[in-house]
Amino acid sequence: MITVRSLTKHYGSNAVLRGIDLDVAAGEFLVILGPSGAGKSTLLRCMNGLVTPSSGELVAAGFDATDSRSVRKLRQQVAMIFQHHNVVPRLSVLKNVLTGRLGQVSTLSSILQLFSRHDLALAMDCLRRVGLDHKAGERTDALSGGQRQRVGIARALAQRPQIILADEPVASLDPKTSRLVLQYLRAACRELGITVVCNLHQVDYAREFGDRIVGLSGGKLVFDGRGDQLRESHLNLIYSGPEQAQEHCAATSRQSPPELVPIPDLAAQGALS
Repeated sequence: MITVRSLTKHYGSNAVLRGIDLDVAAGEFLVILGPSGAGKSTLLRCMNGLVTPSSGELVAAGFDATDSRSVRKLRQQVAMIFQHHNVVPRLSVLKNVLTGRLGQVSTLSSILQLFSRHDLALAMDCLRRVGLDHKAGERTDALSGGQRQRVGIARALAQRPQIILADEPVASLDPKTSRLVLQYLRAACRELGITVVCNLHQVDYAREFGDRIVGLSGGKLVFDGRGDQLRESHLNLIYSGPEQAQEHCAATSRQSPPELVPIPDLAAQGALS
């Protein structure tokens, strides 16, 4: 579903990604683990075309993410879940979920917030998947932080994407709510066969929810394997800082390559087309 080869990204003299090679299978829940500044968010933004790589190849959902001509079609297949929800507080929960359908309707319909009954039914189904269908008519600013993040998941699901990219989706949530949000995301995507790439800081969540974990440090991939293969030595390498990560990568590159360890309100539904 996602193929990355020799991907680099520089901001001036600052190298954020340093030759990333990665494959993500269809339906896989991949966790990217690493400290702040490791390149996790930049890698996700390269995957949906928000950031243009400096060099290398990246194909997601069959589209070249480095080619500006295919970015619009790419983004129809790749949904985003953000750390700070990115919902519209004054809109109802249902309207927020329906914004996930904007890429599938005409420009006029999106301006007038006109959605078909099919889109309404789809949005309600997505809310049911995250346990919020009973909140559909409420304003989103009346919800808790965890509930808003679940609205973000429902909105991503309503897009009917092949891939969901989740950038620190539980960073601002308490442990109980964090686990609940990740459970909803994993369950929904397993049922629908959606590929998930999720950035996390929390090692225990990475082990619990990830089918596979990739460790980044200093813009380099330093671990690739299952959660039960993640040892303290790997964590020390992931969180050792960019200098030690670069020293490790330079040392291993001089040797034979090792095997990686593994919108309308509910009351107005009749007005919809």
